[in-house]
Amino acid sequence: MRNLLRNVTDFVTTKKGMWMTLSAWLLLTLLLAVFAPSAREYVVSSVDSLPEDAQSVIAQNKVDEYFEGGDTIPAMLVFQSENELAPEKLMDLFGDITPENVDGLEQVIPLKQLPPQSVRGFFSEDQTTAVLPVSFDASLETEELDAGLSEIKSITSEQTDLSLNVTGPAGIAVDTTELFKRADVVLLLSTVALILVLLIVIYRSPLLALIPLIAAAFVYEVVNQVLGLIGKAGLPLANQSLSIMSILLFASVIDYSLFVFSRYREELKDHESKFTAMREAMREVGIPVFYSGGTVLAAMLVLFFAEFGDYQNFAPLFGTTMFFVMLASVTFVPALFTLFGRKSFWPKIPQVGEQRKRGHSFWGKAGRMVVKKPVISIVAVGAFLVLSAGNLVNLNYEFDTIKSFPEDMPSREGYEILEDKFEKGDLAPTTVLFEAEEEVSKTGQEALADALRNQPLIGEVSINGLSEDGKAVRYQLIFEENPYATETMDALETMRKNSGALTEAAGVEGELFFAGETATKIDDRSINNRDLIVIVTLETILILVMLFFLTRSVKMPLYMMGTILVSFVAALGLGMFLTDILFGIESISNRVPLYSFVFLVALGIDYNIMLISRFLEERRRHPVKKAVTIAVENTGGVISSAGIILAATFAVLMTQPIQILFVFGFIVAIGILLDTFIIRGVLMPALIVLFEKGKKEQTASRAE
Repeated sequence: MRNLLRNVTDFVTTKKGMWMTLSAWLLLTLLLAVFAPSAREYVVSSVDSLPEDAQSVIAQNKVDEYFEGGDTIPAMLVFQSENELAPEKLMDLFGDITPENVDGLEQVIPLKQLPPQSVRGFFSEDQTTAVLPVSFDASLETEELDAGLSEIKSITSEQTDLSLNVTGPAGIAVDTTELFKRADVVLLLSTVALILVLLIVIYRSPLLALIPLIAAAFVYEVVNQVLGLIGKAGLPLANQSLSIMSILLFASVIDYSLFVFSRYREELKDHESKFTAMREAMREVGIPVFYSGGTVLAAMLVLFFAEFGDYQNFAPLFGTTMFFVMLASVTFVPALFTLFGRKSFWPKIPQVGEQRKRGHSFWGKAGRMVVKKPVISIVAVGAFLVLSAGNLVNLNYEFDTIKSFPEDMPSREGYEILEDKFEKGDLAPTTVLFEAEEEVSKTGQEALADALRNQPLIGEVSINGLSEDGKAVRYQLIFEENPYATETMDALETMRKNSGALTEAAGVEGELFFAGETATKIDDRSINNRDLIVIVTLETILILVMLFFLTRSVKMPLYMMGTILVSFVAALGLGMFLTDILFGIESISNRVPLYSFVFLVALGIDYNIMLISRFLEERRRHPVKKAVTIAVENTGGVISSAGIILAATFAVLMTQPIQILFVFGFIVAIGILLDTFIIRGVLMPALIVLFEKGKKEQTASRAE
């Protein structure tokens, strides 16, 4: 691999190779732009998260099998009036809200056909609010669903003075799609603007700011069109995944560009030819940059082993992204910098014979301090990391997904109206299906209902349907507490595990299935916990193996991976503490730990790779302490700059209106800064000094 990569970079940095490389990338970009669709044409608001063998999915399929109306998209119409809302007004309104008048509408509650007692069940206690469920055709695209809901809103506004909020799956799908349309533009523009400003401020050179962004723009266009082809082939492209993809792409390209031009600037002071200078630069940084990209690529591909749909959706998207980022980092980026040559660094143009700077003065002092006092450095940093990680004891998960959306989003407003005006359990009733081999008697139906009522936290149980053959009974189960609360989930999970005892107590023979939001969240929690263990284990092993090949050492990869894992735990604990203190966010989505792990470990190891690669290079000429000092001093400036830009880039996710992305971006930004300044700058060098001494150095140290 080393020889192959060297042959590639040696060719790219010749005059002929440079022009061929730039032409190839330009041609590829133009062809894809003309003949391939954009990824945005195949965006979906969400993907199926749970696998087909999840208990809640099996249960819902059973319900759909026995009862009509399962294969639809439900919506909750929440009507409000300043005064008492007369049932007759809604009855008249629903005379026009019908499948004939609203495109895509499948089912509507026939209010006029219901007895008065049943109608009252749709109204709040103060009679100012009513909630009525409707269902749309499951085959509708989001735009068609939006059109149908707009028709209902139009009919309501024309005939009544009622306010209407639409919540439930249909309302949330429409709102999130619209939310991401606006947010994606803000995200992309904010990312580019922030990177441009930071590059100019840090390096004070307009071309050094523009060249990496030009490279990132080409890579973005290529990746966007390739993902469009993948979407056309049938892979759903989740909005959330594409948002994170754009951040990963720009952050990685900029990161690797900084490593390339930093070493290029050094070599331009030794070589007159810009081609020779880039060739020598890539011979030293080509392997580290390639391996850095490789660790991120490997981390993304490991997500194929997840069971959770969101994580699986990340794998092809992020894997494709990192493949082209890696390719560009060893071909397009060096060719682009070679094209501009010394002018890239204007106004501070490096000249042949100019004395090489010893490195960043701050990092030179830091390196010498760590070399002199490695034990104190390890203890001080270790104490801070352990203290930060200790906050994980306060880890709380939020399973009520809609709470992560903006407060003014219509579907969230409708949901919170329901939360305020109706019983907590009414927000998301649980469907219980009893399936027997023989027809279930009336006595058996009631006995099972009584058995369900006797379970903890159950507020109400009602028989909600009987199959045509009488062998399946559907119950509606309403909890006393919020259906997304941890105690409610625990109660239902216990019921699900003890379902055999429930049927036995009721004196019936058959099987119970639990469907609905609470049951789905139980599976969500279980599968997410499984995926976290599997992905952390596989990713750690895979990156360790890659580091063994890179360093050709047994101990070094253990330091590198160990420090990054400690950094991840500390970043998660510290990030949770700060989000609570600064933003009042007390609980996080259970997706955040795995999201953060994948990106922090994959990206954080980059800086250790750059440091260790420079250390191993200097170790050929100097003893360990001197090599560590030179490595820290010479990589400190570029790595700290790259870390600041990378952290700021992920912090752009905090502009997103989705809380999970906000928290994820904040925690990753904190973790990157920890890796940049504390792990790479202090802890890793101290460990090398302490444990990597040669025999002669150990003898000299004892003599001292």
